[in-house]
Formats: sequence, C-alpha cells, structure tokens
Amino acid sequence: METNNQTWVNEFILLGLSSDWGTQVLLFVLFLSMYLLTLLGNFLIILLIRLDTHLHTPMYFFLTNLSLVDVSYATSIVPQLLTHFLQEQKLIPYVSCAVQLYFSLAMGGTEFVLLAVMSYDRYVAVCHPLHYSAIMHGGLCARLMAASWIGGSLNSVMHTVFTFQLPMCTKNVIHHIACEILALVRLACVDTSSNEVAITVSSIILLMTPFCLVLLSYIQIITTILKIQSTEGRKKAFRTCASHLTVVALCYGMAIFIYIQPHSSPNILQEKMITLFYALLTPMLNPTIYSLRNKEVKGAWQKFLGQFSELKSKLASS
Repeated sequence: METNNQTWVNEFILLGLSSDWGTQVLLFVLFLSMYLLTLLGNFLIILLIRLDTHLHTPMYFFLTNLSLVDVSYATSIVPQLLTHFLQEQKLIPYVSCAVQLYFSLAMGGTEFVLLAVMSYDRYVAVCHPLHYSAIMHGGLCARLMAASWIGGSLNSVMHTVFTFQLPMCTKNVIHHIACEILALVRLACVDTSSNEVAITVSSIILLMTPFCLVLLSYIQIITTILKIQSTEGRKKAFRTCASHLTVVALCYGMAIFIYIQPHSSPNILQEKMITLFYALLTPMLNPTIYSLRNKEVKGAWQKFLGQFSELKSKLASS
C-alpha cells in the first residue's frame, strides 16, 4: 500500500532567492553582468593561450581546460537562474533538472581533480625543474586531463541516477536556486541514508583526496623554495605558484565545508550562496587571478593588445 503513495513528479518548482519583483530585476542585471564577464574573461584566456606560442606549456594547457570547466559550470546554472528571475512561476521540467544536476556535478568534480593535477605540475616545475619537460610530456598531460574529465563525469552519472531514482511523492518544491543534490535528496519520501553515504564517499574521493594531494604538493614546493639561497629565486618560485594557490583556496574551501557533512541540519540560504559562489564568482575571478598575478600572462596580454593596436592603426590609415 505504501508504494501507491510514492508518485513521481514531472516538474519541480525552484523557490529561488527572492519573491520581490524589484529585487529579482536587480539580481537579474547583476548576475547577467557577472555571467557575461565570466564568458568574456575565460574565452579571452583560452584565445590568448591559443595565439601565444610562449604559453603552449602544460601549465597553460591545464588552465585552458580550467576555463572550459568554469564556463560549462556557470552555463549549467546561470541561464536558467536568469530566466527564472523574469518568471512568476519558477518551474523546471524533470529531465531539465536531471541534466542540470549532471552537468553541475560533472564540472565541479572535474575542477577539483584538475586543480590537483595543476598542483602536481607546479610541484614538478619547482622541485624538478631540470626534468620538467621529460616528466610533463604531452602524453602524460593528456592522460591526466582525461582522468579529470572522466572522473568528474562518472561521479556525476552515479549521483544523478541514484538521486532521480528516489520517489519524491508529492513534493516538488526545491528550496534552492538550482537542482542541487542535497536539496533534491531532501525531497525524497523514503530513507536516503544510502544516498547520504554515497555523497560522503564521493566527497572524500573527489574533494578530500585531491585536496590532500594539493597539500602534499605545496608542502614539497614550500620546502624546496625555502632551500633556495637567492631572494629573487624564492620570489620567482612563489610567483609561479601564487595564482594556482589562490584558486585552490577559493575552490576547495567552501565545497569541503558544505558537502563533507550531508547529515548536518541544512542551512538553505548558505547552500544557495555557495552555489552562487561557484556558478558566478569563482568562474569570473579565475581569469583575473591568473592575469594579474602571472607575469607570462600579463606579458602575453601586452603583446596581444600591442598587435591589436598596430592592426587597428594600419586599418585606419589605409
């Protein structure tokens, strides 16, 4: 008899951030601006790396993929969020919700593994500079990159299937701005302890394990840097890692805080803010961090802008 009450919903209602029309319009303008800056910044980074042969190194190969992941993650969340700001009823079909969950989890998992790969690249560059080219050859870079994308995708498929197999009964109101896994699991009208265990296990595998690898890499990097006699040499080594270390701190911190303890009582507003942090703020800031704190990227920008100005002058004079 109990199974008769376990009906399947065909759409969800997202409560979003606010029901006030004026607030929603302001948020629409703000988030649209941030999303456009995210697209512009990341695509310019990708274009710059493609055009400047000095940036055809493993570090910038990984940075290109990081930009692609950031754009993909933002695009899985933000366009739907912007659309809902202009709608009275914030509905999302069942299939669209599943697709959104898949892509957000896949891109998030890929980014965490990718940041660990990038820290290994920095470890080799600082601790084994003479063997860097031999160790970080094209084949290894491609395999590490493939492992990041495949690992994130497999984790996402597993959680998407497990989550959408749960009967939601008559509950279809999601207290969130997107189809986020913890918010969806809370809608289930059956015991979800197995899902919570799966979330914790995958958090350990895709969050804590890469994070520990990052920590180990930077312990080795800092130990090596402190052994450098030259002050200028130490500064140069720190500059090599500064951008990546800043992005690591941004990306890992909040994810570990929210996902490692799914059993704790939920703070709905906190979860919404964290989703916005990863969908809007981090993808927008990453290109800026790598541009402002990286001499090679700044040099490439200056060269690119110089060539653009020269071309513009030639066109104007002809």
